[in-house]
Amino acid sequence: MDIIVRFPKFSFHDLPKVWARNRAFVYDRNATSFIPTPMEPWLIRILQSAVERLGPGDAALKEDVKAFIGQESQHFRQHRLFNKAIADQGYPGLMEFEKRLADDLVEFEKNRSLKFLLAYADGFESMGAVSAQLWFDELKPFVSQADSRIADLWGWHLAEEFEHRSVMFDFYKALFCRGPVNAVINGYFYRLYGLWFAMKHLGGYTGQMIGYMAKQDRPGMSPGDKAQVKADIAAYIPIYRKAMARKLARNLLPWYNPRRKKAPRGLREYLARFEEGGEMARGKAAERAGKQPLTA
Repeated sequence: MDIIVRFPKFSFHDLPKVWARNRAFVYDRNATSFIPTPMEPWLIRILQSAVERLGPGDAALKEDVKAFIGQESQHFRQHRLFNKAIADQGYPGLMEFEKRLADDLVEFEKNRSLKFLLAYADGFESMGAVSAQLWFDELKPFVSQADSRIADLWGWHLAEEFEHRSVMFDFYKALFCRGPVNAVINGYFYRLYGLWFAMKHLGGYTGQMIGYMAKQDRPGMSPGDKAQVKADIAAYIPIYRKAMARKLARNLLPWYNPRRKKAPRGLREYLARFEEGGEMARGKAAERAGKQPLTA
């Protein structure tokens, strides 16, 4: 799949607080949306600062990096709009979690090696590709009952995550996995460390934000509402965890390569909706007027 930078149009005006039938699904997606807004600008900075380390034989990878940056630049901008709408619905503390994550990333950038930064980034990106498979293949019953604006926001974002799924992996591999020894030590063991660290670090923030939103909502809930939330958790969490574990297990294999992941059915046709001429595209004139430099 080619990596195409798309410029979608979204509006979150008058977004309902519970924008899908299953509230556990809503909490999960709301919390997860506060991850890319600090994370993806950070990824852009890391790649821009290190891209010149690639060799003359990495011309194709350099082009992929440019397209990756273009896609990620649009992702965090659109999620900032969604996040503001969510925070304004009675969750102002979500912005503090977002700031804490941004501060963590700055600290990593200052005090950790480039190898760590790229392994951590690859761990994050590998989870994005898995999340795309879940969104289109495993979570359809929850997505189909969601506000179409949020379904499209996440559908577009995760489809592009799948589209550029190999860029960070290839970048890390090009810099730190050349030669048989590095291919094993860095290409397998350290890569898994990066994945573990990313899951623990970012999953910790997601869990805290879900807990915060539930705590904010609880005082205004009726006994029936509270019972429904418990039912929603029982309906969503086991399906999500089982599917995530099954898909993510393949990332642990020594011969793992994200290029080999099977694309969700209809992914290319879905993304065409966000390209020029599609109903979800901003249009070429608006694209030129609104386009900003691809930096954080």
